[in-house]
Amino acid sequence: MNRLLVGFLALVLAASCTAQTGYKVGDAARDFSLKNVDGRTVSMKDFADAKGFIVVFTCNSCPYARAYEQRIMDLHAKYASKGYPVIAINPNDEGRQPEDSFDNMVKRAKEKGYAFPYLHDETQEIAAAYGATRTPHVYLLEKTAKGLEVAYIGAIDDNVEDAGAAKVRYVEAAIDALSSGQKPATSSTKAIGCTIKWKKSS
Repeated sequence: MNRLLVGFLALVLAASCTAQTGYKVGDAARDFSLKNVDGRTVSMKDFADAKGFIVVFTCNSCPYARAYEQRIMDLHAKYASKGYPVIAINPNDEGRQPEDSFDNMVKRAKEKGYAFPYLHDETQEIAAAYGATRTPHVYLLEKTAKGLEVAYIGAIDDNVEDAGAAKVRYVEAAIDALSSGQKPATSSTKAIGCTIKWKKSS
């Protein structure tokens, strides 16, 4: 009996270890409808002329998110006109991190002059669906016959501390590859940042 129980538990553990949550490269990502800092609701379907999207899960409070803030702004400035705008999403629970409240998002976006949507994932449904775990965490999407196909997941570049010293700019390289009709040479990297502040289960 004990041997059967051990075998069953081993199977459960193996299944849990191999189970995947969120998207992987090649999957079709879902759209969303989230509140922007200007009070309007934003979905990716609103961007009829876009070729894809740089979806970045980020926030106000994380030092890593702040370190990458200008780089996120620069990505939008460089690639929005080429069909790949940034859509930033804040998934953090303001109960655990008050600095990430919607009111503070509005203040941050205005202070920094964000030219892209900064959306509030209040229920955290979208972050969970995508499989985001860090801030920042990038999902580069490409419009294909399949839908919004995930082309790259992970970090923006390989140097948190100094943008100028980055040797590999993963997101830029991925977009440049897509623009040339190719698949990104690097399609997945480890996102470096603060863990998302999930709501405490009641």
